[in-house]
Amino acid sequence: MASTGPRLLVVGPSWVGDMVMAQSLFITLKRQHPGAHLGVVAPAWSQPILARMPQVDDVLPLAVGHGQFGLKSRRELAARLKGRFDRAIVLPRSWKAALVPFLARIPERVGFLGEYRYGLLTETRRLDKGVLDQTVKRFVSLGLPGEQASRGAFDIPAPRLGVDHDNLVNLRLKLALSSRLAVGMMPGAEYGPAKQWPPDYFRALARRLIEEGFEVRIFGGPKDHAVGERIVEGLEHAHNLCGATSLADAVDLLADCRQVVTNDSGLMHVASAVGVPVHALYGSSSPRYTPPLTDSATIHYLGLACSPCFKRVCPLGHTNCLNQLGEQGVYHALRAEQERAGGVIVSGRG
Repeated sequence: MASTGPRLLVVGPSWVGDMVMAQSLFITLKRQHPGAHLGVVAPAWSQPILARMPQVDDVLPLAVGHGQFGLKSRRELAARLKGRFDRAIVLPRSWKAALVPFLARIPERVGFLGEYRYGLLTETRRLDKGVLDQTVKRFVSLGLPGEQASRGAFDIPAPRLGVDHDNLVNLRLKLALSSRLAVGMMPGAEYGPAKQWPPDYFRALARRLIEEGFEVRIFGGPKDHAVGERIVEGLEHAHNLCGATSLADAVDLLADCRQVVTNDSGLMHVASAVGVPVHALYGSSSPRYTPPLTDSATIHYLGLACSPCFKRVCPLGHTNCLNQLGEQGVYHALRAEQERAGGVIVSGRG
């Protein structure tokens, strides 16, 4: 069926968590413009995530690696987009991110000021970080009229990813998962070690949960495989899935978990978007800036005098913001959530 509304293009972000948060914008655009056709320019890796968002009508992969300029690829994509869209919303603040809509001659092109890209955009907005104090607010604001966006008084719809239940059944068989209730753990954080809870804490927590009858699943990419092995070594009913599943598989397997424990990472936002209760661990980052977008979240954050520093590596050399965040408190929060959900915990359950 042909679109009856405006043809909208969003230039998406380059990180998993940001792409999940961008769904809040997509939902807003479809609410603002019923019948609109929505296309998203995005890295190829993000296609499995975007495929789980019913608001997205068209995914336009950009074959450029993170941090690369890729002028040829941008020109080729722009040539394919000419005449297809009425308005473009550019989420990243870089000059190169605004290049494709400009080269495609999309009539309206909106984004925040950044990197001297005045000529590339037809509407530039100043970013008031005091009003738009969260990444998701900044994304959603660009889909609203300028005056409404500048006040910061607007709804933020929560992301919600679709789940493929048939794929989940196949994965449970393929990975030899048990019938135990599952708890997911995400020990990685692409940004750096100042956002990563110590692996020994994850392992101690996993051991206690397994003793109480749970299955533990470790999620992450290939880079997280070694730390996943460190966590599960010698533990029955613990599965290191880091690097062993696709991003789409992770969506389905996380939806199958009863709870998850996670660093402030892209997979934290994936877990939030499939509705599983999240225990989010914050070190150098802030839960005020990138919170889990769900009502079922417990925040674990010490808020030390040096926090948040937003550094990749602790500039003071101690990473106390995470090292002093012991597993005992997280364990009790998991128990409390399980009791609220009415789950039965039986020690030694098979």
